[in-house]
Amino acid sequence: MAKRVGVLLSGCGRLDGSDISETILTLLVIERAGAIAVCAAPDAEQPAVVEHLSGERSTPGRNAWVEAARLAGPQIRPLSALKADAIDALIVPGGEGPIATLSDYPEKHALCQVQPEVAQLLRAMLQSHRPMGFFGLSALLAARVLGPAAGVRVTVGSKGTAAAKHAAVMGADVRPCEPEDVIVDQKARVYSTPGFFADVARLPAVARAVDRLVRAVVANAKDRAPAIAGPDVLPVETTGPNRGSA
Repeated sequence: MAKRVGVLLSGCGRLDGSDISETILTLLVIERAGAIAVCAAPDAEQPAVVEHLSGERSTPGRNAWVEAARLAGPQIRPLSALKADAIDALIVPGGEGPIATLSDYPEKHALCQVQPEVAQLLRAMLQSHRPMGFFGLSALLAARVLGPAAGVRVTVGSKGTAAAKHAAVMGADVRPCEPEDVIVDQKARVYSTPGFFADVARLPAVARAVDRLVRAVVANAKDRAPAIAGPDVLPVETTGPNRGSA
């Protein structure tokens, strides 16, 4: 049976959600690698919406799950339905969304708190030795949750950035990395690359890094046993509480 790779999204758009290019490239490589993408996003409001042409911010924000459906389609699940025992690997595309919607990093930096469902998912993936991949600023989630527990090795681009310094304070082993390269923590099975957060990142270089990271994550995921009806067969949900069609 094909391996199932969870893809954790947090909206749609580099400045307030998941980076579109990194997400689409990730979904493409997952399919090319013979795996199945299981996309999910929190059924929660984004802190703000950023107009990508002018950079202007407005509140209140949009629903991250509804916005992420622009990338993944109506099959996207709410984060609450994504469990570690239902997937064989996890990838978190970058952008501002992972740190703004999945944590309070923009306000608290190194002392931030990661959304409990996300923290629980990352710890469960670590404990079950299932590989995880992080792009750009999403590596801060790994640093905050897995840094204190495993001293996880990650990259958030150049070593001198504020994000890299914060990740180090969180307990991570932070490494500098070029846009087309991937940093690997073999023990924790964590793979990271700076994506478009890196200085002078261009699409061809980022695409090569995405291909390397995703294929490594899929290759290191355990083979899935034949499907058996049970709790790890997730239903497709397209509506949320108090809301109509997503």
